[in-house]
Amino acid sequence: MTGSFDNPGRVCFITGASSGLGEGLAIRLVREGYAVGLSARREALLSKVADRIRAEGGTAAVYPCDASDGPAVIDAIRRCEDTLGPVDLLVANAGMSLNTLIEAFDASGVEKVLDVNLLGAVYATEAVLAGMLERGRGQIVAVSSIAGFAGLPMSAAYSASKGGMTNFFESLRIDLRGTGVDVTVIHPGFVRTPMTAHNRHAMPFIMDLEPAVELMVKAIRKRKKSLAFPWQLAGLVWSLRILPRPAYDWIASRIDRTKAPEAGGPTGQSS
Repeated sequence: MTGSFDNPGRVCFITGASSGLGEGLAIRLVREGYAVGLSARREALLSKVADRIRAEGGTAAVYPCDASDGPAVIDAIRRCEDTLGPVDLLVANAGMSLNTLIEAFDASGVEKVLDVNLLGAVYATEAVLAGMLERGRGQIVAVSSIAGFAGLPMSAAYSASKGGMTNFFESLRIDLRGTGVDVTVIHPGFVRTPMTAHNRHAMPFIMDLEPAVELMVKAIRKRKKSLAFPWQLAGLVWSLRILPRPAYDWIASRIDRTKAPEAGGPTGQSS
């Protein structure tokens, strides 16, 4: 296989790789010369992704685990490195969404979203960071969300998890300057995937999977600090941060999400 990364023998580990953005990135990065370790809860779906990659002549190995289980995530990455070699590229993509309902507020649901979306990425980072620093090279890609730019209606848990993820990895990026280890934070909007297929609310500027993956791969290739797409939605949500609070509240109150009891924020991730 040939590609534009010039990465013979390089290894990528992807969490949330069983469908959506994770699956798309796995297939695309293999075509660029990476061997990939695939992780998610659903082993059968992971195996299908791996089989497709192998059918195209690529190298893929499957390490099923729950992203919220820290020891399991770290063990999965250790086993990947034993099999494929040191991880040069980590894509922390595992994610879940769940509306936060004031009528039936349940802290355990908030805890689960934070565990998967935020702590899952932190656990994966713990597993690869020391090795990257020792080798003096590596890249960590955190798949956050436009929903992390501002608090959105019925998305308290999801927005908090993605806002926390963004701030964590932006801080880490600054701390890693000069080490040879780069951090890229990606903020997708709505992408057509199995995850967003369940949404019954409006999904403005929704993108197809393939062009979304291409944008992400370009950002990874260029080792960009951050990427937010589509620009129209990113600009709209970002502007909420600087609006006067009355204007922000007025706009936010007109986002109707009451018909989506199990839907969350943007992106097309998988846990």
